[in-house]
Amino acid sequence: MFNGMDLTGWKLRNPAGHQSWSVEPDGVLKNTVEKGGPHGTDLMTDEKFWNFTARYEYMTPDGSNSGFYLRGRQEIQILGDHKSGVLTKGCNGAIYNFKAPDKFVTKPGGEWQTAEVTIIGHRITVTLNGVKIHDSILCNQPTGGQLDDKMDVPGPILLQGDHGTVSFRNIRIKELPKE
Repeated sequence: MFNGMDLTGWKLRNPAGHQSWSVEPDGVLKNTVEKGGPHGTDLMTDEKFWNFTARYEYMTPDGSNSGFYLRGRQEIQILGDHKSGVLTKGCNGAIYNFKAPDKFVTKPGGEWQTAEVTIIGHRITVTLNGVKIHDSILCNQPTGGQLDDKMDVPGPILLQGDHGTVSFRNIRIKELPKE
Protein backbone atom coordinates (compact mmCIF):
# COMPACT_ATOMS: atom_id res chain seq x y z
CA MET A 1 0.00 0.00 0.00
CA PHE A 2 2.87 2.37 0.84
CA ASN A 3 5.91 1.68 -1.33
CA GLY A 4 8.44 3.23 1.07
CA MET A 5 9.81 5.55 -1.63
CA ASP A 6 7.19 8.18 -2.45
CA LEU A 7 3.50 9.05 -2.14
CA THR A 8 2.37 7.16 -5.25
CA GLY A 9 -1.23 6.00 -4.65
CA TRP A 10 -1.83 8.61 -1.93
CA LYS A 11 -3.23 12.15 -2.01
CA LEU A 12 -4.02 14.96 0.39
CA ARG A 13 -7.60 15.00 1.62
CA ASN A 14 -7.61 18.73 0.95
CA PRO A 15 -5.40 19.40 -2.09
CA ALA A 16 -4.94 23.02 -0.96
CA GLY A 17 -3.97 21.97 2.59
CA HIS A 18 -0.53 22.30 4.17
CA GLN A 19 1.75 19.46 2.94
CA SER A 20 3.15 18.04 6.16
CA TRP A 21 3.90 14.51 4.87
CA SER A 22 7.32 13.31 3.75
CA VAL A 23 9.02 10.02 2.95
CA GLU A 24 12.24 9.51 4.91
CA PRO A 25 15.28 7.82 3.30
CA ASP A 26 14.67 4.72 5.47
CA GLY A 27 11.19 4.22 3.96
CA VAL A 28 9.24 5.86 6.78
CA LEU A 29 6.17 7.96 5.98
CA LYS A 30 6.24 10.91 8.38
CA ASN A 31 3.75 13.62 9.17
CA THR A 32 5.43 16.54 10.94
CA VAL A 33 3.21 19.00 12.78
CA GLU A 34 5.03 21.52 14.96
CA LYS A 35 3.27 23.04 17.98
CA GLY A 36 2.17 26.55 17.06
CA GLY A 37 2.77 25.85 13.36
CA PRO A 38 0.25 25.18 10.62
CA HIS A 39 -2.00 22.16 10.92
CA GLY A 40 -1.16 19.29 8.64
CA THR A 41 -3.54 17.65 6.18
CA ASP A 42 -4.96 14.13 6.18
CA LEU A 43 -3.49 11.73 3.65
CA MET A 44 -5.62 9.10 1.90
CA THR A 45 -5.31 6.33 -0.63
CA ASP A 46 -6.50 6.73 -4.19
CA GLU A 47 -7.88 3.19 -3.99
CA LYS A 48 -11.02 2.29 -2.03
CA PHE A 49 -11.57 -0.85 0.02
CA TRP A 50 -14.43 -2.81 1.61
CA ASN A 51 -13.40 -5.93 3.60
CA PHE A 52 -9.70 -6.05 4.45
CA THR A 53 -6.94 -6.59 6.96
CA ALA A 54 -4.46 -3.73 7.30
CA ARG A 55 -1.12 -4.12 9.04
CA TYR A 56 1.00 -1.13 9.89
CA GLU A 57 3.56 0.16 12.32
CA TYR A 58 3.48 3.65 13.77
CA MET A 59 5.42 5.81 16.17
CA THR A 60 4.48 9.06 17.88
CA PRO A 61 6.18 11.31 20.38
CA ASP A 62 4.49 11.52 23.79
CA GLY A 63 1.29 13.53 23.54
CA SER A 64 0.94 13.37 19.75
CA ASN A 65 -2.43 12.60 18.14
CA SER A 66 -3.27 10.90 14.84
CA GLY A 67 -5.51 8.17 13.49
CA PHE A 68 -5.87 5.35 10.96
CA TYR A 69 -9.29 5.52 9.29
CA LEU A 70 -11.00 2.45 7.87
CA ARG A 71 -12.83 3.30 4.64
CA GLY A 72 -12.29 6.94 5.60
CA ARG A 73 -15.04 6.67 8.22
CA GLN A 74 -14.02 4.77 11.36
CA GLU A 75 -10.90 5.92 13.17
CA ILE A 76 -8.53 3.65 15.05
CA GLN A 77 -7.01 6.22 17.41
CA ILE A 78 -3.27 6.80 17.50
CA LEU A 79 -2.23 8.70 20.59
CA GLY A 80 1.04 9.11 22.47
CA ASP A 81 -0.63 8.44 25.82
CA HIS A 82 1.61 5.75 27.36
CA LYS A 83 2.09 7.80 30.53
CA SER A 84 -1.66 7.99 31.22
CA GLY A 85 -2.46 4.28 31.13
CA VAL A 86 -6.17 5.16 31.04
CA LEU A 87 -8.71 3.35 28.87
CA THR A 88 -11.10 5.76 27.15
CA LYS A 89 -12.92 6.06 23.82
CA GLY A 90 -10.13 8.44 22.81
CA CYS A 91 -7.03 6.57 23.99
CA ASN A 92 -4.50 4.85 21.77
CA GLY A 93 -6.12 1.88 20.02
CA ALA A 94 -9.69 3.02 20.67
CA ILE A 95 -12.33 2.92 17.97
CA TYR A 96 -12.39 6.67 18.37
CA ASN A 97 -15.42 8.13 20.13
CA PHE A 98 -17.09 4.69 20.00
CA LYS A 99 -15.30 2.04 22.12
CA ALA A 100 -12.27 1.94 24.39
CA PRO A 101 -9.82 -0.93 23.88
CA ASP A 102 -10.23 -3.99 26.12
CA LYS A 103 -6.64 -3.55 27.37
CA PHE A 104 -4.12 -0.70 27.52
CA VAL A 105 -1.03 -1.84 25.61
CA THR A 106 0.45 1.45 24.41
CA LYS A 107 4.23 1.66 24.16
CA PRO A 108 6.19 4.75 25.25
CA GLY A 109 6.59 7.67 22.85
CA GLY A 110 9.37 7.15 20.33
CA GLU A 111 8.85 3.35 20.12
CA TRP A 112 7.36 1.56 17.12
CA GLN A 113 3.92 0.05 17.71
CA THR A 114 2.34 -2.64 15.53
CA ALA A 115 -1.31 -2.79 14.57
CA GLU A 116 -3.43 -5.28 12.66
CA VAL A 117 -6.96 -4.17 11.89
CA THR A 118 -9.61 -6.26 10.15
CA ILE A 119 -12.95 -4.92 9.01
CA ILE A 120 -15.58 -7.26 7.58
CA GLY A 121 -18.91 -5.62 6.88
CA HIS A 122 -19.28 -3.38 9.93
CA ARG A 123 -17.29 -5.56 12.36
CA ILE A 124 -13.85 -4.42 13.49
CA THR A 125 -11.11 -6.49 15.11
CA VAL A 126 -7.87 -4.84 16.28
CA THR A 127 -4.66 -6.36 17.57
CA LEU A 128 -2.21 -3.79 18.97
CA ASN A 129 1.34 -4.73 19.95
CA GLY A 130 0.40 -8.42 19.82
CA VAL A 131 -2.70 -8.12 22.04
CA LYS A 132 -6.28 -8.32 20.72
CA ILE A 133 -7.97 -5.16 22.00
CA HIS A 134 -11.20 -5.26 19.93
CA ASP A 135 -12.86 -8.50 18.85
CA SER A 136 -15.44 -8.30 16.06
CA ILE A 137 -16.99 -5.07 17.35
CA LEU A 138 -20.08 -3.94 15.44
CA CYS A 139 -19.50 -0.33 14.42
CA ASN A 140 -21.97 0.73 11.74
CA GLN A 141 -21.50 4.48 12.16
CA PRO A 142 -18.76 7.00 11.42
CA THR A 143 -16.68 7.95 14.45
CA GLY A 144 -15.88 11.62 13.74
CA GLY A 145 -13.70 13.43 11.23
CA GLN A 146 -14.91 11.06 8.51
CA LEU A 147 -14.88 11.73 4.76
CA ASP A 148 -18.61 11.05 4.49
CA ASP A 149 -21.42 9.08 6.12
CA LYS A 150 -21.85 6.47 3.34
CA MET A 151 -21.35 3.41 5.53
CA ASP A 152 -22.29 0.82 2.90
CA VAL A 153 -19.75 1.65 0.20
CA PRO A 154 -15.99 1.08 -0.03
CA GLY A 155 -13.69 3.89 1.05
CA PRO A 156 -10.00 4.78 1.26
CA ILE A 157 -7.50 4.33 4.03
CA LEU A 158 -7.04 7.76 5.60
CA LEU A 159 -4.14 8.77 7.82
CA GLN A 160 -4.99 11.67 10.09
CA GLY A 161 -2.50 14.45 9.59
CA ASP A 162 -4.06 17.54 11.11
CA HIS A 163 -3.24 17.05 14.81
CA GLY A 164 0.27 15.83 15.49
CA THR A 165 3.50 14.24 14.39
CA VAL A 166 3.34 10.55 13.51
CA SER A 167 5.48 8.13 11.51
CA PHE A 168 4.28 5.03 9.67
CA ARG A 169 6.12 2.14 8.08
CA ASN A 170 5.27 -1.25 6.60
CA ILE A 171 1.69 -0.27 5.73
CA ARG A 172 0.12 -3.30 4.05
CA ILE A 173 -3.40 -4.30 3.15
CA LYS A 174 -4.98 -7.60 2.20
CA GLU A 175 -8.40 -7.39 0.65
CA LEU A 176 -10.88 -10.00 1.86
CA PRO A 177 -13.93 -11.41 0.01
CA LYS A 178 -17.11 -9.38 0.14
CA GLU A 179 -19.60 -11.20 2.31
